[in-house]
Amino acid sequence: MLHPPKARPGDRVAVLSPAFAAPAVSAAIHEQAMRRLAALTGLVPVEYPTTRQLGASPEARAADMNEAFADPSIRAILATIGGDDQILVTPHLDAELAQADPKPFLGYSDNTNILNWLWRHGIAGFHGGSTQVHLGAGPAVDDVHARSLRAALLDGGALDVTEPGESEDFGRPWEHPAALHVYGDREPAEPWTWAGPAETVSAPTWGGCVEVLAQLALADRFPRPEQLDGTILLLETSERLTPAEAVAEQLRAYGERGLLARVAGAVVARPPVSTREFVPAAPERAAARAAQRDAVLAAFARYNPDAVVCVGVPFGHTRPQWILPYGGTLTLDGAARRVLADFS
Repeated sequence: MLHPPKARPGDRVAVLSPAFAAPAVSAAIHEQAMRRLAALTGLVPVEYPTTRQLGASPEARAADMNEAFADPSIRAILATIGGDDQILVTPHLDAELAQADPKPFLGYSDNTNILNWLWRHGIAGFHGGSTQVHLGAGPAVDDVHARSLRAALLDGGALDVTEPGESEDFGRPWEHPAALHVYGDREPAEPWTWAGPAETVSAPTWGGCVEVLAQLALADRFPRPEQLDGTILLLETSERLTPAEAVAEQLRAYGERGLLARVAGAVVARPPVSTREFVPAAPERAAARAAQRDAVLAAFARYNPDAVVCVGVPFGHTRPQWILPYGGTLTLDGAARRVLADFS
């Protein structure tokens, strides 16, 4: 696995929309994100033709990615947000360009397509980060996001992945002026749930957004099964609010395929359980999160009880969000109940 070198303050970084062009919906949020990115990292954001272009073709979005891969002055690539059709983009990416000058790619959700594509071509990335959601919106960048963003782009090193203590499923509508300086509605976060042996496992990660992984499995774009031996599986669900029953069915299929038995551990994100239009009462939200947790634990109890599993870590579609290594090393300490991320 190639681990791209870190950027240095003053370097240029590409800010791209390889899925949905969120900056076209709210330029104010995007421009605040660019200012905050520069202030937080000292890096120089560079936009490309489709960064703010709604409805850009998969070929055009891939061309921007390939141009960023090819430009030696670009030292990292950040996605503005996810989307729903990035599976059409990756067939047009140039692996030789990416391998010749590997650079960190940061994204989650639909960006699981690109992260998996890079992983299959031997290049590590980082799961997490959306300039539109985590940098541009709200009164400030959350501390855990800022620390992991700097570690991914600049500092490297290892960080304890901690619970920030509060969580929101969505922020203010981007078209509303309050979105620039007000968080979404936050509530206390539950403790993480651990399962499996009280042992420590350290391994490279693979996985991503459950809804995208289902598409990748059908499109035959998974790694070869043996490539997952001893890895740590990352799983998170999207704002589609995929029910626990569907998560259970998908994990059951992976179990029957023999994939769950191959991994050394799994980290599962706190799931969103509400939208702006659909906000269940607090007990119902807690029950939905618990149902997904129980589905995951049941799958590992059946197919790999020796895996070290941690459920509830904030690295997916909720905010605050940790950025985690994708293809880099994560350590799960089942005895101390500690998650350590290596951002090398």
